[in-house]
Formats: sequence, C-alpha cells, structure tokens
Amino acid sequence: MEAMSFTAVGLGIIVLGAGLGIGKIGQAAIESMSRQPEMSSKIQTAMIVAAALIEGVSLFAIVVAWLVD
Repeated sequence: MEAMSFTAVGLGIIVLGAGLGIGKIGQAAIESMSRQPEMSSKIQTAMIVAAALIEGVSLFAIVVAWLVD
C-alpha cells in the first residue's frame, strides 16, 4: 500500500512539472509574439515542438513510474 502512495506522489510531480514547463513555454512564446508579431508563425512552431518534447518525456516518466511500482 505504501508503494502505491509513492507512485501517486511521483505521478503528481511528473504532471506538475510537465504543466509548469508547458506553461513557461507558452508564456515565453506569447511575450515573443507580442514583441515581434512578424515572427509569430516561427515562434508558434518552435513552441509546439518544445511542448511535444516535454509531453513525450513526461509520458516516458509515467511509464517508468508504473513499471518501478
């Protein structure tokens, strides 16, 4: 039972970290687009790629957390 609570805490930390990371990327992208509107399409593409990488890493971390349990 105790291992299950450690897994839940680990999963919560993973989700929290992914959410904060994607939020930080979004914030930086919006600030960059407001400064240079002509570059918004390139900034948006880079933002989507970075968010996808963060989601991929968090998915692997969730799988590892379940396998360790």
